[in-house]
Amino acid sequence: MKKHTIIIALSIIISMGTTFVSCSGKKAPATEAETEEVLPEDIVELRDDQQKAACIELGSIEMRPMKGLLKVNGVVTAAPQNTATVCMPMGGFIRSTSLVPGNPVVKGQTLAVLENQDFIDLQQNYLETRNKLEFAEADYKRHSELYKDDVYSQKNLQQVTTEYKNLKAQLKALEQKLSLLGLNPAILTEDNISRTVPVTAPISGYLRSVNVNIGKYVSPSDVLFEIINNDKLLLELTLFEKDADKVSAGQKIRFYINNETEQHDAVIYQVGKSIGTDKIMKVYASVQGTCRNVIPGMYVNADIETVGGEVASLPSDAIVSFDDKDYIFMFQKNKEEDGKPFAEYRMVEIHKGVADNGFTEVILPPGIDLMTVKVVIKGAYNLLSAKKNAGEMAC
Repeated sequence: MKKHTIIIALSIIISMGTTFVSCSGKKAPATEAETEEVLPEDIVELRDDQQKAACIELGSIEMRPMKGLLKVNGVVTAAPQNTATVCMPMGGFIRSTSLVPGNPVVKGQTLAVLENQDFIDLQQNYLETRNKLEFAEADYKRHSELYKDDVYSQKNLQQVTTEYKNLKAQLKALEQKLSLLGLNPAILTEDNISRTVPVTAPISGYLRSVNVNIGKYVSPSDVLFEIINNDKLLLELTLFEKDADKVSAGQKIRFYINNETEQHDAVIYQVGKSIGTDKIMKVYASVQGTCRNVIPGMYVNADIETVGGEVASLPSDAIVSFDDKDYIFMFQKNKEEDGKPFAEYRMVEIHKGVADNGFTEVILPPGIDLMTVKVVIKGAYNLLSAKKNAGEMAC
């Protein structure tokens, strides 16, 4: 009986306490989160006055042809007609020379003097053959007249004619050999036979290499001198297979040498028609103007201007970067809260393409209508600031 009385008393006390608490307590106020609008992560909203302060300006995505820059490497070289390797068709000893690499030379200038007794034999054979031909020609004319008068047989005339033509051919061959050596057969006589011949420059330019010295014996296969004319320089550029469709004759090139900032210009005149096993091809360009510090053999860095079809593009100021990604802000809608007008902008990740003349190609996510979408083209960085620092421009 006592035990039951204690339990009833405790129940009454607990019930009274509960009633007291419920009567004296007040209803908790609603939290800020229950009344404040929660915006998505990619949305930024601004009041009208904030938009004016941020200098927000809207524009459209434009379709326009874009020029890009293709970076390549290569070397400076000379045109084939402006490069000369000097050899001699007959060997001999170098009797004299006074030139060193870098010396300027003009076409026809004597570079060295070559000496060989075979030169004497060649001139002797020419003069002897010429004398024999004079006699054979006279004999041929005489026998031809006798044959017309039936005094000489046809067989004898044929024999004389054959000898005459053989000597004529032999003389022509010797004339060509003398010309190859730089000797003029027309002025060669028995009194001016020479044991030396001059080695002359076939073009004007600068000596790139000198491989002779006095007393050295040179053979017909030896390179004696190399001459470069810098009046018409070329670029030999290396292009990877994946970029083969981006270049063509007539495209402009800007190139630099030795890490210098001075810009030089060139124009592509020929593109290779095949790709090697290393998956590269050659592109050749002619250097424009006179470049005083550009010489063959120099390594160059070059930018090729490429022009593609029309692409979606925006002013470069419309694109912002954040966390190593690129974004634009697209207008979403106008709205009103508590009697105040607002505008919503959505932050959209894009990929950048080529840039040209203040515009940049933009590669957009699928599903965006290029014809109707409005993009923030001015004030994008202010919107990005509002996004990163929500407390400063919070609406």
